[in-house]
Amino acid sequence: MSEIILTDTVPAGFEPHFRKSPFTDPWEPLYAKRTDKAVHLGLRLAKAHTNARGMIHGGLIASLADNAMGYSCAQATGWNTKNSLVTISLAVDYVGSADIGQWLAVECEVIKTGSTICFAQALIKADDVVIARANGTFRVVPKKV
Repeated sequence: MSEIILTDTVPAGFEPHFRKSPFTDPWEPLYAKRTDKAVHLGLRLAKAHTNARGMIHGGLIASLADNAMGYSCAQATGWNTKNSLVTISLAVDYVGSADIGQWLAVECEVIKTGSTICFAQALIKADDVVIARANGTFRVVPKKV
């Protein structure tokens, strides 16, 4: 059995996440990497991210994918401050697993944006190996004043 080496290194381009949430606070530190049309999220996996069997929890993967794809839709549409994006549907296919100490990255691509809906997809990678893929559909709704 190989020894797990924990490291604090963060890949190039990732900075402390620009958006905080009570839901994601327990997973900190979270990191974000912005491009012109997407927001990628990343974190170093730790024991707090595991399920009872010691595996990285699928709920963590789904939640981070949901967040990253929603932020990517916002990035692709210019972060219109008059609107919010809410998840209509989220699908995740799990095709691998990850270990404590690995870098988990959610790499997003916006497929299509419109005035009321946005479609995105993501690959979730552990140390650059795909462990899941996700698709999300988001509704653009006016913010309540």
